Amino acid sequence: MNNTANLTSHQDLWRNMTAANTTWVHRPVEDPVIGSVISVVVIVIVFITMVSLGCTMEVSKIKYHLMKPKGVAIAVVAQYVIMPLTAFCLAKGFQFSDVTAVVVLVCGCCPGGTLSNTFTLALKGDMNLSIVMTSCSTLLALGMMPLLLYIYCQGFPSVRDAVPYVQIILSLVLILVPCGIGILIKTYRPQYSKRVTKVGIIIMLIFTVVTLILTAIGIGHYVLTVLSPSLLAIAGLMPLIGYCFGYVFSAIFRLSHREGRTVSMETGCQNVPLCTTILKVAFPDEVVGPLYLFPTVYMVFQLLEAAMIIMLFWCYQRFKRKEKETYQAAATGGDLKESDV
Repeated sequence: MNNTANLTSHQDLWRNMTAANTTWVHRPVEDPVIGSVISVVVIVIVFITMVSLGCTMEVSKIKYHLMKPKGVAIAVVAQYVIMPLTAFCLAKGFQFSDVTAVVVLVCGCCPGGTLSNTFTLALKGDMNLSIVMTSCSTLLALGMMPLLLYIYCQGFPSVRDAVPYVQIILSLVLILVPCGIGILIKTYRPQYSKRVTKVGIIIMLIFTVVTLILTAIGIGHYVLTVLSPSLLAIAGLMPLIGYCFGYVFSAIFRLSHREGRTVSMETGCQNVPLCTTILKVAFPDEVVGPLYLFPTVYMVFQLLEAAMIIMLFWCYQRFKRKEKETYQAAATGGDLKESDV
């Protein structure tokens, strides 16, 4: 029996809502037409996202950082150690044993997302390191994501043999195509790269709203399943833990504060469109149900928590600037008095 068949027939995936480690009575099946439309929409979203990501990649900068790989190596290790381990611990802590655990693990094992580049810019981090780290984690996802899912799913006996690894790998292979298109645009038509990225963000936001509307129509009140207290708690804790431990991890290896802020954002930010696409395309609808929207909930907390960190950083910068100006004014005043005497 193949993995997909195992997943749909596995009895442990279909538990009663009153159980402590589950979230619903059954997995609602969408209208086939709406389900197909949503699948196409999420594929378009991830295609546009990966083209935009490719437009930020510069081969020369990637080569430069690979020649001095300390920062990139630490950042990639942080991405593929901290987040998957966090997802596993939270899924265990909330006693998930069904497909919900797999959804959380998929989100935790995804590579970094392009939002981290924007956050890094706002935090005055190392933009080159940010872009190279996003690029490397995306390319490494082809091998690392299935491997990490296989390792961590061993802790969930009911689903460890039911994850559709082949479909996940195929999804990851396909994302390299639009990423390659973006790299070609950046290399041979660099004047269009910023325009493509800006238009891509707008289209991605519009299509995301369309996805949410179609989901609400197709699934209705079952969408509230994703807003269960346990899943909300996990969606809130995962990015926060990623941000905090990413910075601590970089400090342990004595990276600069600038690089530390970069690693922090890269660790906590996940590629939400990619995660959503994998859950929607690789898993059967009757199994994953509205849980493919969990990455979207994660993204909301990811944005809110990053915004709070950025605001705190700006306040700190402003305080330090005022303190410096006060010190310089006092020093200048002292010099004037001394010269008068």
